[in-house]
Amino acid sequence: MNKKLVLMCGPLNTRSGYGDHARSIFWTLYDSNKYDIKVIDVRWGNTPRNFLKKNDLKHKQILDSIIDGYKLDRQPDIYIDIRIPNEWQQVGKFNIGITAGIETNAVSAKWIEGCNKMDLIIVPSEHSKSGFLVSVYDKVQNMPDGSQQKVGEHKLEKPIEVIFEGIDEEVYKPLKVKDISRNILKYINDIIDEDFAFLFVGQWIQGGYGEDRKDISRLIKIFYESFANLKKKPALILKTSGATFSLLDKSETISKIMEIKDKFPSDWNLPNVYLLHGDLTDDEMNELYNHPKIKCMVSLTHGEGFGRPFLEASIVGLPIIASNWSGHIDFLESKYVMFVNGELVKVPKSVVWEDIIIPESQWFMTNEHEVYKALKYAFENKYLIKEKAKNLMEKHRKTLTLNKMGELINDVVEKYTKHLSTPVSLKLPKLKKINSSKNKEKIEIPKLKKVI
Repeated sequence: MNKKLVLMCGPLNTRSGYGDHARSIFWTLYDSNKYDIKVIDVRWGNTPRNFLKKNDLKHKQILDSIIDGYKLDRQPDIYIDIRIPNEWQQVGKFNIGITAGIETNAVSAKWIEGCNKMDLIIVPSEHSKSGFLVSVYDKVQNMPDGSQQKVGEHKLEKPIEVIFEGIDEEVYKPLKVKDISRNILKYINDIIDEDFAFLFVGQWIQGGYGEDRKDISRLIKIFYESFANLKKKPALILKTSGATFSLLDKSETISKIMEIKDKFPSDWNLPNVYLLHGDLTDDEMNELYNHPKIKCMVSLTHGEGFGRPFLEASIVGLPIIASNWSGHIDFLESKYVMFVNGELVKVPKSVVWEDIIIPESQWFMTNEHEVYKALKYAFENKYLIKEKAKNLMEKHRKTLTLNKMGELINDVVEKYTKHLSTPVSLKLPKLKKINSSKNKEKIEIPKLKKVI
């Protein structure tokens, strides 16, 4: 069977959310056995590029598919670009752009321009899709007198599909304590005295207090205020880092935490905040979610294109406190998780990013009193929130798996690219039977039209 040639461009060897997504898409298409896949591996910011291991069979599938640039002997039937839209290129006969989208409520004109280069856009949430659909810009023409006149609108013109980021349920799954490795089990038990710990998972990027996208600084401050001076207190574990896992990055992250702590009176008895800085494998992350001391995930994120850590936690049965806005609303439900309300506010100047985060866009700011109530409720009702989390886990393990995502990806790709393999049919006119006694007659064969 002739397979369609697929060229995939993305940060497949990086330790990033985009890397996780890109690898999932590769394996989904690879396992379908319909495509001959080649890969261009690219950077993703400053995140480490060392995820793929030669001794891992699934990793080797990707490593063996990596090529140098766009060096192919023919044009790809399908080109898949898993980056942000202003980086997308037209390479294949059919071009697909896949992006997590934007954490705010609108995308830039450059992103719309990038989307309109492609034949199909795929995003992981309705929130992301909405950001592309509502972002409309004026097309203007310079007039002889120096003024500008509107001549149309610059908006998304290509089809856009929503396909969630599936989780491998064979990796992320509920574990009994005896099944958690000694490394994770003993490490957490040795450094954390508390029996109840909240867990945050996410990157701590630029921005002042309340301005980093995951809103880690405000989470720490509200956590301190919520449980200060109490006899029995929970802990907060921050599984975070900046751009790298270096010692310098660790030192800078600790300094940020201490800067918040130092704003409180010295005689306050504050709860403990622990930093878990460094690289964990998927299996180790699953063990972390399952650790008996970790009772609840919490994030006050300003916005998510999808929110992969939320799905990882939910699919193993960990209770969740989350901002009530953006991509994770697609799969988290209020009857199972604790949503924190708030309001949309204009993004701060510190996070404006040319052609990516536009200054007029908005993101979500949680209400501090709502956060306080959610943290208190979770700490005082650990069995109740655990029971609800188990119900959500059972639902997600049937509907939001890697295999389910794979079915959707394959269906969508086939739907939009089936014309590439449609055979050309030549309808030749029938020739009349020739009598041998008349074989001296001239026979005129109709001319065939050229088929392109």
